[in-house]
Amino acid sequence: MLTRKQHELLVFIDRHLRQTGVSPSFEEMKEALSLRSKSGIHRLISALEERGFLRRHRHRARALEVVRLAEDMPKAEAAAQASSPASFSPNVIRGNFSARLAGARAAPAASAVALPLYGRIAAGAPIEALRDASSSIEVPLALLGNGEHYALEVAGDSMIDAGIHDGDVAIIGAALTAENGQIVVALVDEQEVTLKRLRRRGNSIALEPANPRHETRIFPADRVRVQGRLVALLRRY
Repeated sequence: MLTRKQHELLVFIDRHLRQTGVSPSFEEMKEALSLRSKSGIHRLISALEERGFLRRHRHRARALEVVRLAEDMPKAEAAAQASSPASFSPNVIRGNFSARLAGARAAPAASAVALPLYGRIAAGAPIEALRDASSSIEVPLALLGNGEHYALEVAGDSMIDAGIHDGDVAIIGAALTAENGQIVVALVDEQEVTLKRLRRRGNSIALEPANPRHETRIFPADRVRVQGRLVALLRRY
């Protein structure tokens, strides 16, 4: 048995695939379900994948496949949902772009993949939450582990003592949890995102810089969500 939101998302993805041939972006899914953040979409997709309703194709952009619809969904409703016009106008971008946290497309060279490259993430003061990718970057497969990855351009010097410089490209492994001391992409209050070292202190979470000129910020645990863990850095000279 699926929750109402899981059911709604599954039907929306199935309908979008039938009508456009591609899976919807996280922004489109967020708007369709009237959710405040895309992190909620990520959790719904993970739940549907675990239950065998969705399949994500690794190393391909926006690659969701509906394996089956919910058994408790009436067939008449399923047919109506699939054939009815969409209640939104899809924002289709031509080119090799991808949706946030939806995987990466295979690059021409077998030794690399193209990851979605999102906007600049603050390694100083937090910036507004991540937006959909507008470009991509090729990354050697040797730098990546299992699971989904994305790339972020670093802004600021608050992590410089950890070897992370302004202008570096951080390769992030998508994750919702992290161990103490790991460098993470943290979403604060569902609207600010920053790259910091995570420390748990009782019921609080500290986001620590790696530069004495910047202050550690401490929040109640429910105000901070992990969006991924740093796995590698790319630097241009």
